[in-house]
Amino acid sequence: MSRLIKILIALVVILVLLAALGWWLLRGDPAELTLDETTGTDPVLAAPEEQTIPTVVVAKPIGWGDDGAPVAAEGLEVSRFADGLDHPRVIYTMPNGDVLVTLTNAPERVVAGGWLTNLVAGFLFAEAGAGEPSPDQLVLLRDGDGDGVAEERHVLRDDLASPSGLAWADGKLYVANHDALLSFDYDAGATTLPGEPEKLADLPGGGNHWMRNVLLSEDGTALYIAVGSASNIAEGGMEAEDGRAAIHELNLESGFARIFGAGLRNPNGLALNPWSGELWTTVNERDMLGSDLVPDYLTDVPIGAHYGWPWFYYGDTTDDRVKGAYGINPSYVRTPRYALGAHVAALGLVFSQEGSRMGEGFANGAFIARHGSWNRKPAAGYDVIFVEFDERGNPIGKPKKVLNSFLTGNGETHGRPTWLAWDQTGALLVSDDTAGIIWRVMAPGAEGTPAIERIKGDRLPPQIQLNGDPARAFENPPPGITMPGM
Repeated sequence: MSRLIKILIALVVILVLLAALGWWLLRGDPAELTLDETTGTDPVLAAPEEQTIPTVVVAKPIGWGDDGAPVAAEGLEVSRFADGLDHPRVIYTMPNGDVLVTLTNAPERVVAGGWLTNLVAGFLFAEAGAGEPSPDQLVLLRDGDGDGVAEERHVLRDDLASPSGLAWADGKLYVANHDALLSFDYDAGATTLPGEPEKLADLPGGGNHWMRNVLLSEDGTALYIAVGSASNIAEGGMEAEDGRAAIHELNLESGFARIFGAGLRNPNGLALNPWSGELWTTVNERDMLGSDLVPDYLTDVPIGAHYGWPWFYYGDTTDDRVKGAYGINPSYVRTPRYALGAHVAALGLVFSQEGSRMGEGFANGAFIARHGSWNRKPAAGYDVIFVEFDERGNPIGKPKKVLNSFLTGNGETHGRPTWLAWDQTGALLVSDDTAGIIWRVMAPGAEGTPAIERIKGDRLPPQIQLNGDPARAFENPPPGITMPGM
């Protein structure tokens, strides 16, 4: 055998070994738990499996074609409210029924974690349909005849900067760019939005998580603003996380701002619980601890609450990858209320409301859009779910599918559900950003849901000294005080 042939054989063997090594390193870490086991009020928390090379399973969006649609739960029908949109994300229904939508994508940014992370992130964004430049538009959709299809479309602004969150009250339209909160003078029904906006606040821009959702407080005096982290686990340092991984509260009259809730890696959907008036949010948890960790979640956010990021997850479970001193006492870390499954990327959130027409099986609870995983094998999310709440306003049971079949089963997805809103008829609107569609879901013939009764009770009288365990005060209230439900 000639020397050249021996060299060629050796090269082939080396290439085969390198290919085998590459397959071994990139094969990913398959989930050992079902998605169902990592959802609910008491999720299973697997042992962490720290990953140097992440598990990457990206479903490539292929669209729905002219007539395709996701499968709706039994008793529900789904149709197209609008299509042909360029990356629709946040949707917001005005009092007159007009639907505002931000056509948006990530700004130019550097992802925390170094050049290799940015290289991998660029690949992921492109494969997931998120690599295109942001359209930066605010569009009005109008269904004037009430047939469930928007026959009018007006571009209100095309000079925004990766806009997302929207809110309106008293002639003021609030728009959250990735780096600033803006206010426009805007009358409901207008099909133009001229003039210069007022900048109400600077926001931490870009980062790994760039969406900035907003929500008006119940009395309309303040805005809540969700700002995600700049990284996975603060690998770029805590200085880069200043003002991030938090929900801010901005007083619209005084301009005073404060951190309302913290330790929330990437808060997205914001909504007020109709039973209690409390602020609730959906949160995307951290990556690269295995396909079964960490569950994204739905939770209330009392003022001053801290949910542990980056040092802890799902209560006081320590993330050993985060070095340095803790930034929060683990005893004060709040445990989320409801797990939504590991890596599902929970985004849009709405509660049942008076007049919503989803039928009896979807009458009292929360609807959530799960945008879909990239760090789980097999892929998870890519659906819209319903979480039932009890008469006291607490989540119970396991989630029920509202819209499914986005995934094709062969590594592709028709689209990715992103945001939710109620339309003027009580139907649920769902933005599908990679397919460019807004879906409309309802139960034909269903009556509108009655208003959810607000839970009320007598206030506890002021105490000048502690008597026993304060945590048990609601179990043994002072004489003359009747607690709700007792």
